[in-house]
Amino acid sequence: MGGSQGAVVKTNTNAEKTDEEEKEDRAAQSLLNKLIRSNLVDNTNQVEVLQRDPNSPLYSVKSFEELRLKPQLLQGVYAMGFNRPSKIQENALPLMLAEPPQNLIAQSQSGTGKTAAFVLAMLSQVEPANKYPQCLCLSPTYELALQTGKVIEQMGKFYPELKLAYAVRGNKLERGQKISEQIVIGTPGTVLDWCSKLKFIDPKKIKVFVLDEADVMIATQGHQDQSIRIQRMLPRNCQMLLFSATFEDSVWKFAQKVVPDPNIIKLKREEETLDTIKQYYVLCSSRDEKFQALCNLYGAITIAQAMIFCHTRKTASWLAAELSKEGHQVALLSGEMMVEQRAAVIERFREGKEKVLVTTNVCARGIDVEQVSVVINFDLPVDKDGNPDNETYLHRIGRTGRFGKRGLAVNMVDSKHSMNILNRIQEHFNKKIERLDTDDLDEIEKIAN
Repeated sequence: MGGSQGAVVKTNTNAEKTDEEEKEDRAAQSLLNKLIRSNLVDNTNQVEVLQRDPNSPLYSVKSFEELRLKPQLLQGVYAMGFNRPSKIQENALPLMLAEPPQNLIAQSQSGTGKTAAFVLAMLSQVEPANKYPQCLCLSPTYELALQTGKVIEQMGKFYPELKLAYAVRGNKLERGQKISEQIVIGTPGTVLDWCSKLKFIDPKKIKVFVLDEADVMIATQGHQDQSIRIQRMLPRNCQMLLFSATFEDSVWKFAQKVVPDPNIIKLKREEETLDTIKQYYVLCSSRDEKFQALCNLYGAITIAQAMIFCHTRKTASWLAAELSKEGHQVALLSGEMMVEQRAAVIERFREGKEKVLVTTNVCARGIDVEQVSVVINFDLPVDKDGNPDNETYLHRIGRTGRFGKRGLAVNMVDSKHSMNILNRIQEHFNKKIERLDTDDLDEIEKIAN
């Protein structure tokens, strides 16, 4: 019994490490999406609006003019290249800009235009003549705060008297100073210090409070409590806006603590489907055999663009190196890369400079490259307890069949254990995964067409 006790302890320390990595990854992923999105995602999801007061009329707008923005702001909106409101903006902006201002909890993925939406709300409430903080925005990390800052600077560029301060670690101010910038963006710990201990900000004068990326925020120890403490210092009539890409229970509970009497906007998820995707598996007995099978398939898969998923960074870099030795041009996306480097790799892949992208699970979360029509699971997706990760399987493979295209997925199986996982994935989706013999050229021809 003693032995198994030890094992239990071990897995726990492992789990903590992955949570720590997971947190970094969530924030990094979000930043990555901002860096590689040159345009808004065309979202076909249905938007559902739950109003705090069901009797008040529900407005949605089809143009920015209808919002009666200050002329400098409208100019800023058009200068950013927004011609008409995105799906979430159509519903969120009338609520955010109403008189009196309404509180809002909104679900929106990256690339839906939510940053621009809450920046408009902040800029609409600011009195540029008053030289003290009036809007406060919390972001999970310094880099994400900078991205939001960029949007504020672009949208506020016809407001020369409008200034922006970053409340982030390392931004040292003299004690006893008061801040004259009207908008402050920062991370929870520093913002809390600026509001309480250091008194740089008078929280009672804040008119708009935004908490962005709540799901990333609560992954960090301490951020949740700090955010709630900041919120409690704000005046009763301060407008509270909270955004999150996902709403699991923990995020939901947090949101309700931060935003009293909210209006709620939810995106109904687009159903991902495996219907247009041909799925196969290849039986191998070792990693080298999997590599050989991949090489046999290589000609067939590079007609389009392919993504190859590995379980660990180590396997991913080994595989990318081996493929390069064979003279194949591949790109590698790995966790130890800086976010900017990752963005550059994705950009090249997106432009078709490399046909094949080798990556680990984590790096690929949320990356949409429309040209991908082949996904190869060099390792099957499993969660940290070693069970099949059906959701990841669906996300990975679902990307190949989007936009009405036919997709192809090939799963590499190299043990009884991985065969068992594959069987459980088949059962879960109730979809048969056919066996593929990669030594048979006719079979490979068949899948390529």
